[in-house]
Amino acid sequence: MELSEEWKSFFPVGSSTVAPLLLSGSPSLPLGPLLFNPNPNSLSLIFSSTSLQPSLHYTPYLLPSRFLLSSHPSSILPSTASSITSLFSIQQNDASSPFLRNRLHLLTYPHRPYALILFPTGDNDHKLAFFTLRFEDSRFHTQLDTNGDVFYASTGSSHRILNISVNPVTDYDEADGVIGYFLATTLYSVHWFAARHNQILDRPSVVCLGDKMFKTCPVAHACWSPHILEESLVLLESGHLFLFDLECFGFGAGFKGTRLKVPWNDSSKSKVWLSCEFSWHPRILVVAHSDSVFLVDLRLKECSVNCLMKIETLRMYAPDENERFLSLSRAAPDNFYFAVASTSVLLLCDVRKPLVPVLQWVHGIEGPSFMSVLRLSDLRSHSKEDDFKVASESGFCIMLGSIWNCEFNIFCYGSILPFRKGSVTSKINPAICAWELPLEINLSGHECHCGSCLLRKEFSKDALPEWTDWQQKKEIVLGFGILSNKLAALLTEPDENGGFTLIRLTSSGKFELQRYHASWAPARNLEACPDQVLCLNRHLLYSMSDEDYKFPKNYNYLKLDYLYSYACGGLTRFLVRKLKRNFKDAHDKELSAEVHELLCEKLNACGFGQLRSCPEVTSVFNDVKLPASLHEVAWRRMWADLPMELLQLAFLSRAECHKVVGNLDHNRVALESLAVPELPQLPPFFLRKSSPHDNNDIVGPVIPFPVLLVLNKYRNGCSNFEEGEFSVETELSLKYKEVMQVAGEISVSAYGPTHLDDHAVSLAEDRDETWVGYSKPKSFLLYRLVSFNSSAADHVGEKSVYGDANYDTLISRIPEKKSTEQTESVGQEIFDDLSPVELRFDAPAKKLEPLGLKAYDLLKRQMSKWQQSFDSYKEFCSQSRFEKK
Repeated sequence: MELSEEWKSFFPVGSSTVAPLLLSGSPSLPLGPLLFNPNPNSLSLIFSSTSLQPSLHYTPYLLPSRFLLSSHPSSILPSTASSITSLFSIQQNDASSPFLRNRLHLLTYPHRPYALILFPTGDNDHKLAFFTLRFEDSRFHTQLDTNGDVFYASTGSSHRILNISVNPVTDYDEADGVIGYFLATTLYSVHWFAARHNQILDRPSVVCLGDKMFKTCPVAHACWSPHILEESLVLLESGHLFLFDLECFGFGAGFKGTRLKVPWNDSSKSKVWLSCEFSWHPRILVVAHSDSVFLVDLRLKECSVNCLMKIETLRMYAPDENERFLSLSRAAPDNFYFAVASTSVLLLCDVRKPLVPVLQWVHGIEGPSFMSVLRLSDLRSHSKEDDFKVASESGFCIMLGSIWNCEFNIFCYGSILPFRKGSVTSKINPAICAWELPLEINLSGHECHCGSCLLRKEFSKDALPEWTDWQQKKEIVLGFGILSNKLAALLTEPDENGGFTLIRLTSSGKFELQRYHASWAPARNLEACPDQVLCLNRHLLYSMSDEDYKFPKNYNYLKLDYLYSYACGGLTRFLVRKLKRNFKDAHDKELSAEVHELLCEKLNACGFGQLRSCPEVTSVFNDVKLPASLHEVAWRRMWADLPMELLQLAFLSRAECHKVVGNLDHNRVALESLAVPELPQLPPFFLRKSSPHDNNDIVGPVIPFPVLLVLNKYRNGCSNFEEGEFSVETELSLKYKEVMQVAGEISVSAYGPTHLDDHAVSLAEDRDETWVGYSKPKSFLLYRLVSFNSSAADHVGEKSVYGDANYDTLISRIPEKKSTEQTESVGQEIFDDLSPVELRFDAPAKKLEPLGLKAYDLLKRQMSKWQQSFDSYKEFCSQSRFEKK
């Protein structure tokens, strides 16, 4: 494909087979090996301590969608819960937030073969820990304190250290002994330190130079200047920038930085600020937020802000609406370059070419939060052969990855000039291209990436519970650093093609050192494959505390044998065996007069008197005030048929609940039961308020209805109990058919008589038999729930839009037409003509005065306007014979 130089960079490497700016290894292009494999024979343990294991203080992670019941798979319409779940995007686990950045940092001594190892520790990662790695007697030794532990330095705060940035000193001065500076950031503060070597004690020391608290806004990022040793930059999540100078630090005096007056536009203020870096000049900055990267020029009196890159420029190869920038870093070959990674794409950019990337890769890494730019010579140092010396000295690498997800890739790039004569170059610099496709690097150093091991790893992850992160069960790398070439050359013999020495910190509290060598192909250690199975058998990341747990641990166990028997369809047999062993007649139970009186009162109000040997089915419809499914009505009918003695078992006073629990267990167990409402209703009493309750409240049911039904049949001597033929579902099905028959007689069908289930018999078309007492006009309405975007008549004779058709047919009482002449104050009945169902208010009755009537008239006009514009509602009112006044 022939493309102009300007368009070549717009084709990301890895997005397709066409990549104009991609060089692959060949005899004519001696790039050298760019794969880096760990040498298993070079693995050595530097130091290990379980006290250095990081801690987690987070509850198990579950997405909000787990707690929302979505639509049934057979449903053609999404439920309200399903629409809500789409609003919850999958975010990074809160437990991973402390492990998004590198936890291990190296500071090499400029005058000795030593390296200072820095990392956060403590029960909340609020302490700075460090020790020295010394090369003596042809091997590395660790220098610890007199107790054999690491050295500690305090930030003076109990907040978690989120990031550490190191600034080495190139010219060592024995007078002050400073080997480098570093800063540590917490959520709301930045702390500056100086690392020294104590000549007298011959040990490292860390001195806090000062700190700055930001009380109103969290810290987004902090970095050191590559131009001026003592300067550092701090970016807040509000977009405010502060410049700090170590020369302004004074003991006993407060440390103040200079707030940079940057004129951000309004759209930038609403975004998530990400990172900041110095560019080619000490007063030119690169600042990034989730949607854009900016160049901030502070050289003149008036600050200027220019956009360098927008997330919209990536839409061709990153069409996801949630695409955003995630990490930023300075890049080589000079400070004009910077690298920025988004959710899908890695970009190499030049501040002199706004909105035009120099190079692009599709990285394929989930949540890349770590990025570091290295020279290729740092990764291919100490080699036996110099065949690829030119490529090593002119090439660069971007190491991009996710520490929490254990994914790291190396992206190599460099100039075309050393390899291809006569290539066209730009006016600014030689053309830059990618060297090979992105290559994976295994930082753990002891895992096999063959197909069998990868499959076992994925299967082990899937076997874990949903709320458990596999990283908490496996030893992962939480931090790493590359040893300087001078120190690495002292330890090992030269490699054939060069390599580097890695120091890593694992989640088990181990510091390991291992050599990596450049290779042409990935390592396949087939002999060790069976032993490299992912072990997810114990927690390696767990909450630690300086003190033991002080409170007693009590465990209460629940026996779910009844529930298990019901789920398996064997509740009847299970209860019969129980009752034969220890059956006590319900008559032997001493009845509570208060509970008995309340239950009788509610049953009488619904037409179920004390002589309830064979009550009429129609009586249960007296309790239908609000819209209810016919399945729900059938349940109420079955509850009302139970004798009072069994109802006494299901409903009791709150005080009796505590007595029952006290007899079962000496340890008090919290009980949650719904209180019986004051309104006259049939059991099990719907639409009730939950706890807290008073001890005098009547609560229940405390025993499930299937158990009560089996008990009732057993007391009445049911003949088919021995064979286990009795079924709760069969009884419910018979009552449901009976209720459907009566509903067809006493109700007006909104969509005709054919909407009832096939197994139900509708008497709406059969006038030969009429139920006694219901020859009067029908006062109930039968209708089926439909979607707003569908016509009601379209669903007649079709399957329900819900998964369970037992609940889609509703019955409601048609409100009586009452006079609403406003000659005097009226009550809540005035709202009856606004709805085809009877309205009930859970509030004290109150008369409407003239001012309230005026508000009602306004409400009625607005309601009528909406009803007239809603076709589905007009069709419903027409077919249900509901006429507004």
